[in-house]
Order: sequence, then C-alpha cells, then structure tokens
Amino acid sequence: MNLLLINDLTLPLQDPVLKFMVILVIILFAPILFNRIKIPHILGLIIAGAIIGPYGINLLQRDSSIILSGTAGLLYIMFLAGLEIDLGDLKKNSTRSIIFGILTFLIPMLFGILSGIYLMNYSVPTSILIGSMFASHTLITYPIVTKFDVVKNRAVVITVGGTIITVTLGLLVLAVIIGMQTGEVDSWFWTKLSVSILIFSAIVLLLFPIIGRWFFKKFSDSVSQYVFVLVMVFLGAVLARAAGIESIIGAFLAGLSLNRLIPVTSPLMNRIAFVGNAIFIPFFLIGVGMLVDYRAFFNDVYSLYVAAILTIAATLSKYIPAIITRKFFRYSKDEGNLIFGLSNAQAAATLAAVLVGYNVITGYAADGSPIRLLDDSILNGTIIMILVTCTIASLVTQKAAMNLSLAESSNPESQETESTERILIPIKYQETIDELINLSSLIKSKKNLDGLYALNVMDNSSSNENDQKKANLLLEKAIKSASSVDIRMNKLLRYDVNVVNAITSVVREQNISDLVVSLHHARGMTDSFLGKLTEGILTRNNVTTFVYKATQPVSTIKRHIVVIPKNAESEIGFPFWLLKVWNIARNSGAIMEFYGQEKTISMIKEVQSKHPIEAQYTAFDDWDDFLILARDFKDDDNLIIIMARERSLSYHSSMQRIPVYLRKYFEKQSYILIYPMQAGVTSDENDNFINPSMLEPIGKLDEMGKTIARIFRKK
Repeated sequence: MNLLLINDLTLPLQDPVLKFMVILVIILFAPILFNRIKIPHILGLIIAGAIIGPYGINLLQRDSSIILSGTAGLLYIMFLAGLEIDLGDLKKNSTRSIIFGILTFLIPMLFGILSGIYLMNYSVPTSILIGSMFASHTLITYPIVTKFDVVKNRAVVITVGGTIITVTLGLLVLAVIIGMQTGEVDSWFWTKLSVSILIFSAIVLLLFPIIGRWFFKKFSDSVSQYVFVLVMVFLGAVLARAAGIESIIGAFLAGLSLNRLIPVTSPLMNRIAFVGNAIFIPFFLIGVGMLVDYRAFFNDVYSLYVAAILTIAATLSKYIPAIITRKFFRYSKDEGNLIFGLSNAQAAATLAAVLVGYNVITGYAADGSPIRLLDDSILNGTIIMILVTCTIASLVTQKAAMNLSLAESSNPESQETESTERILIPIKYQETIDELINLSSLIKSKKNLDGLYALNVMDNSSSNENDQKKANLLLEKAIKSASSVDIRMNKLLRYDVNVVNAITSVVREQNISDLVVSLHHARGMTDSFLGKLTEGILTRNNVTTFVYKATQPVSTIKRHIVVIPKNAESEIGFPFWLLKVWNIARNSGAIMEFYGQEKTISMIKEVQSKHPIEAQYTAFDDWDDFLILARDFKDDDNLIIIMARERSLSYHSSMQRIPVYLRKYFEKQSYILIYPMQAGVTSDENDNFINPSMLEPIGKLDEMGKTIARIFRKK
C-alpha cells in the first residue's frame, strides 16, 4: 500500500484522479491568489500552468487529456463569442468589423514579412509564415469582458467580427505556404478549398438552426439540451477541419447559428457559460501555460533575440490597427484599449501555425539534421511571445473592461432599475411556469436581477393543508426556474376571496410595473377569460399587462409579428411596452415584424436606427382585415397584439373580436396580448390620472429606455 502511494506521488503525476484534483485546486485558488496582487485571473491560470508544467516543477505533463480539455476550452471560447454576440449590433457594425479585420491582418502580415527578412534573415516563405502567425490571434481574454458584462460594447462586437476575418485569412495564408512547399498548390487546390468552405458554411449556418429548433421543441430536459449544444460545437469544429480551415472557425459559426435559439437570459445559456468558465476554459489556459519553456531565455541567446523581435513586432502590429480603428471611428480611449487587449493575445492559432511550419522539412544539412521551414529559434521564441502577449492582453483588457463597466454602473440613471421595473407573475398552472419565467426574463432589463415576483392566490375560506402545500410547491418551482437564469424570485402567497383583489393589492404594495398572466395552451382564449381580465385586472390596475399563451418554447420562435393599433404612439404606455418588445428582440435575436400605421412605424424605425435589431415593417391600419395575417403565419411565428382598454385613444371595436380570431385561426400558435398603461385608468375613484412624469422611470432603465422616452417626448 505504501509502495503504491509512493509510486502515485512520483513526478510527473500519473494517477488520473490525483491529476484532476490538482488541476481543480489550481482553478480554484490561482485566480484568488493572483487577483490579490492585481493580476487578471486568466493570466494567473497561464502562470500556474507554466509552474506545474513540464518546463516548471514537472508536476503534470501536457498529455492527451490536457490537450483534449484545452481544445474543448478553446472551442468553447469561440463558441461563446458567437453565441453571446448581438446579431443586430454585428450587422450594424459589419463594415467596421471588416475594416478592422483587414487592418489587423495586413499590418501584422507586413510586420512579419519585414521582420523575418531584414531582422532575422529568414527566407521569404518563412517570413510570410511569420506574418500569418502575427495576423492570427486568439480571443483568450474574452472571458474578462464577459465577467465585466461589456460583451455588447461596440468595441467588442467589431473585434470579434474582425477576429474571424483575420484568423481565416491568416490560416489560409498558412495553408497556401505549406501547400507551396509541398507542391500541392494548383487549380484543383483552390477549387477544392473554395467548394469545401462553401459547403461547410451552408451546413453550419443553414442546417444547424433547423436541427437546433427541432431538438429544443422536442426535448426540454436540461441535460439533453446541454449535451446537444456540445455535439453541435464539436460537429462544427469537425466540419471546419474537413473543409480545410481551423476548427475554431467552426465553433464560432456554430455559436452564430444557435444564437437565436439560446437567449442570453435562458437557463441553457446560464449552464453553457457556467461549465465553460468553470472547467473547459481554465483547462485551456493552464494548457497554454504548460507550453512556456523558461529555459529558452538561458540556453540559446539567438532564441532570446528572436523572441524579442517576435514579441515587439506582434504587439506593435496589433496595437497600430487598434489605434487606427479607434481614431477612425471616434471610439473612446478605453474602447480602443479593449480592441487592442482582445486582439493582442497570441495563443492557439499562432501555436497551430508555428507547429505546422516546424513540421515541414525543406531539406537536410550536411550533418544530416533536417532544415525546417520554421526552426527551433522560432518555436522557442513563439512560446515566449505567447506568454508576453497574453500577459499584456490580460492586463489591458481587464483595465479597459473595468473602466467601461464602472462608467456604465456609475451612471445614476442605471442604478434606478430595481425601483422602477418590477414584474409580477401570478402562478396558477404548473405547466406554464417555465415559459412564464422565460418570457419574463426576456422582457426585463438586463440589470434587473431581483425584480420578479411570483404570486399564488388561495381562497380565503380554504383551510385544506393539501391546497397550501400545492401552492407552496408551485411557488418553489417558480423560484427554482428563475434561479436557473440567475434571477432572484420573490415568493408571494396571498389569501383572498377574489383573485383580482389579491393581484390589485400586490400591484400597489410592491409597486409593480409589469404583469405577466398565463393562458393555458390547452384551454386557449375565451370570451369569458378576456371579459374577466378586462373587467377585473385591467380596470383596476394601470400597469403594462402581458397575456401569454405558449405552444412552443419562446427560444424557438423565429419571428414575432407585432400588430399595433391606430394612435398607439399617442398613449402614455407606448414607450413602456415598446421597450419590453425590444428586449425580447435583443435577448432572443428573433426577427420583429411590425404591422401598424406609417406614423407609428416611423417612430419605431427611429428607435431601431439607434438600437439595431432585425426588424421588418408593413403598413397596416384596417383591423377588419386582421385575418390577412393568418395567411402568412408560420409554425415558428409568435403573434403579439397590442390591445387597449375601452375609451382609450387606441381602442377600437374590432378588438372585441380578437378572442374569436385567436380561437379559430391561431389556436396552435403562441401569442401575447399586451395591454399598455393608459391615461385615465384608475385603481379606484380616488386615484390620480397618469401624467407625463411617469415616463421618467423608463429613461432610467438603460440607454434603450432613454432613447425611447426621448423620442416619445419629442413626438
């Protein structure tokens, strides 16, 4: 037994349980330790990997298990970048991403070629290969921008878009140079590469969303959904390799293809980010650290010279495009530094390029030793370059991201979210709880983490313990569902002889701003339901009210058709419901198609120009032709109807027929009825009418809210 223990503790460690435990301890304590001395946790993990690696104390070997987990971590980083990016912002900034991508490709290529030829005396093919190494970079510091919640910043958006361009071009240059050295570049080479890339892109971007939407409709189990996502990530990577390009491109495109199916506020997104940041990404960072060979500083002076040239040239060649981009687009200093920090780190793509070049033998010396396209000095210098650039990138990214996050949080208006947005969810059916929470998480402001309230109303005369137990179980399920998306749900249990009375009391007591009511999909819309709703809740509570019937997960909705009545833009509640609809688009990535009068549409277009989403517009003002919508309605569409209370500006008699239309023509589709806040609606005879000052809270939610409130006042 003692002998077995001694054998297990010999270095490097061989016991898989012990190795895994050591890595977990490093993942746990390295960030804590290095954060205390102001070193980013990402850099801390890389340094820890260098210490325990084969060139450090040799505690662990960089074996196949480390390489496998590290590869998964790298793919995870690229997948998250594609998954979390705002597609509307990406399209808005697509030109800027292309410009930055070309700059951060051409300038490093030029630096690499000139440095190789004139400073290190290498051949032209070797120098071009060095340029391709400089051009490629790895989003190794992307978890930092996630940590500080600046993922949707415009600097991050254009950097992520530019990364795909420069990495793709850099790896294509690598493939061409290697092909030229091996004599494989001919017309067939270019034809095969072009066709394979087109087929790969079509499969990932067109077929993956179809498969994903089908799977998420059929399987709601959280474990199955997460494993399915992993399968899609690695399938995208495998298809990319088969097409002749790097696997990280496949992972990124897989993220883009599933972007609309996995909302940023969904439980699945929470699980994906949690597992990646807790396990896979740290494994990758530790694996990068294990590559660092400190002996290169002492054993070979020329390697040290090459490392200095590579590091300085690589850093300058990434700094210059960042500065040009910042100046040209008039970004702030912190945004410019964020672009540089994200694009400076040389890791996976660079390492892949140098290893491929190192393995290409162009001849043999007189002593029989192989002459490599990239020699030992380049290999050792690249490892040092990776360590230095990752260090600089981590420090710069953390400072810039922190400054941007502090600037946003220090805005007094951004701190008012909790007190101005409170969403009440009356819970009645167990089957509808998850979708009610999912919808509420989509419509809420991103900073509102504890403004959700779950309410269950029991008959005041009931003393049945089973009824009370059932009510508590429903509320606990709601709390559990909300916790899966990192939202704290406030539990409310009320006893009352009347449900409307209970809801009205809670709305007043908790200062509720939005009410989300479920409509059981098996029961559908009825005249009696709408009548009770209108006579009860809507006449006694002037809050934005959502009546939701879900026939499929909201994350699988492709398009939301928003039908807006005449004069809706003149109602006091217009900016409030528009902000919620906009949040649905921003958080889910689904397409919004607005049907309304030209005046209303022009206001919405003005909002879109400042806060882009994917939206389409159709002139529509005759609600007697409401059924024309049914002809173009598809299975994955969701109907959103903006309703109105009687005697309000936007009310018309055709709204009375909505329950009949929904019951007859939209029974199998999901839909949401939205009743906006409206002037003149009172909770009782002593309540005051709404006045324009009620617009103030919406401007305090975020930039989107301020824009809508400002445009509404202007009109």
